Amino acid sequence: MKHTRRRISIYNQNVVGYAFIMPWLIGFLCFTLVPFLMSFVLSFTDFNILSKSTKFVGIDNYIRLFTQDHLFIKSLQVTFKFAFISIPLRLIFALFVALVLNRKSKAVPVYRVVYYLPSIIGGSVAVSVMWRNLFTKAGVINSLLQTMGIDCQINWLSNTKTALFTLILLYVWQFGSSMLIFLSGLKQIPLSYYEAAEVDGAGRIRQFFSITMPLLSPIILFNLIMQIINGFMVFTQAQIITNGGPVNETLVYILYLYQNSFKYYEMGYGSAMAWVLLMIVGFFTAIVFRSSRQWVFYENNSAAGRMKKQKGGKAN
Repeated sequence: MKHTRRRISIYNQNVVGYAFIMPWLIGFLCFTLVPFLMSFVLSFTDFNILSKSTKFVGIDNYIRLFTQDHLFIKSLQVTFKFAFISIPLRLIFALFVALVLNRKSKAVPVYRVVYYLPSIIGGSVAVSVMWRNLFTKAGVINSLLQTMGIDCQINWLSNTKTALFTLILLYVWQFGSSMLIFLSGLKQIPLSYYEAAEVDGAGRIRQFFSITMPLLSPIILFNLIMQIINGFMVFTQAQIITNGGPVNETLVYILYLYQNSFKYYEMGYGSAMAWVLLMIVGFFTAIVFRSSRQWVFYENNSAAGRMKKQKGGKAN
């Protein structure tokens, strides 16, 4: 009887648990897993949204991407340039602000909210339109430069040398989420470490590189992975502010994927582009995870400790 009652109790608990997660499961199946599998199938077809005609073409879409489509290569170059510049700047700026806010003050909570707001509204269409107006020839940026005595009549968005950097600046401005994660990590570092370092005569810079950075390295890894994913998927800013111009200098990968899928109605070709992007993001993510063994410290199981053990084993 006891075993039967226990089984019934466990069964009831499972039913309740599945009932609570059922909305998420339905959403995951309908809006994530099924589209994910469908895009893989469509990447091997010539599927047109308007005519709804589907023709199996094998790997022709992938061959076309790498051998015939020069805009595909251009969009990759633009996206790589955007990601490799904006991601480090965003992380450095977020860490700097987190270090500044990591102190006891009544005004700190207010500053946290102020710095986090751009992360909430930064990806919106309204902010993108505002950003576009800021960098026009008669925009606020040029007006501020003129008040400082700098005669600037540049249309930042139509200049091939500056257009992409306006998007990078907007992306870096949305550093709030990374900053809060860094700040939570800084709160977990015991103050006794810094007190002991001060007793030993270590300065602020030495404390930062010997205590803060090693103990914060798991947080840095997490933020780096998330920013790699977000950096390669930038879309709204490029679509609203520059629409890929001038001369495709801001044609980021997702924008070109969107154009092929919903402007030229080549959904099969766009699906192939999506899977190529998945492979690219997975490749860089794997590299970061692989290299993390050398620079990420997890309490006693630190990278330095592992390296010492390896050297000791070889010496013996």
